[in-house]
Amino acid sequence: MATGKKAESLGLCVVAGTQRRHQRHYLKTYEQVLNGEIGEILAANCYWNGGKLWHVNRKEGWTDMEWMIRNWVNWLWLSGDHIVEQHVHNIDVINWFTGKHPVKAVGFGSRQRRITGDQYDNFSIDFIYDNEIRIHSMCRQINDCANSVSEYIRGTDGYLTSNSRNSKIFTPDGTLKFEYPYPEDEENEETNKVKIGPYVQEHIDLVTAIRTNQPINEAENVAVSNMTAIMGRISAYTGKEVTWEEMMNSDLSLGPKQYALGPMDLTPDIPIPGSSPKES
Repeated sequence: MATGKKAESLGLCVVAGTQRRHQRHYLKTYEQVLNGEIGEILAANCYWNGGKLWHVNRKEGWTDMEWMIRNWVNWLWLSGDHIVEQHVHNIDVINWFTGKHPVKAVGFGSRQRRITGDQYDNFSIDFIYDNEIRIHSMCRQINDCANSVSEYIRGTDGYLTSNSRNSKIFTPDGTLKFEYPYPEDEENEETNKVKIGPYVQEHIDLVTAIRTNQPINEAENVAVSNMTAIMGRISAYTGKEVTWEEMMNSDLSLGPKQYALGPMDLTPDIPIPGSSPKES
């Protein structure tokens, strides 16, 4: 956050990869929410439930450190676990649409199928916001399960659903109220995609901001969403309720004491929350 403020003071641009903030149907739906189309937000759910992510088999000549770096999505100190590395995108949507961050989190997770690295393969977290809005966050990387990468936000006057393809707003009884109108294709037929995807659009927005000298700075937004995800991860790892204040005062460091392309301890240290019951 301090780095973001420094960039702001220097008039620099920071776009950090939360591409949904540059995706047209998310932007248009956000405008609808600001205009009160679902009323006051009461609760929400967000998901990144999918299959196993990739891994890289070790090759001869690679040091421990090199192999870990090439395999970064499987190691906690490099990725932050998948709730931080991947699910942060959905968490960011919730923080964005509510305009808030949670004040505490309580949740759980486990390692059911994963055989690579030292991470969990599922998390289930309740995030509690300062106005008692409760957001349920769920993410999973296990093959052959029900999948969803999406968000759901409930308000006093309706609800919305969103995913990478489109966003929709409904009245409380389920009647469709708003759906992003995609442009017709070259043959004037209906389509469900744009010519420029969000990954390219965020780069266009960044370059445009630089060239027009109208800085955009997403550093704090990304930092807050990242901290939200870390708070959920720590709650799952420990089994404890974790507060935002605790996170902001934490000096947790996951990386090695020395960064060098040499040997590393590759023994997985899998967090186990709570304690075992005593034998009677």
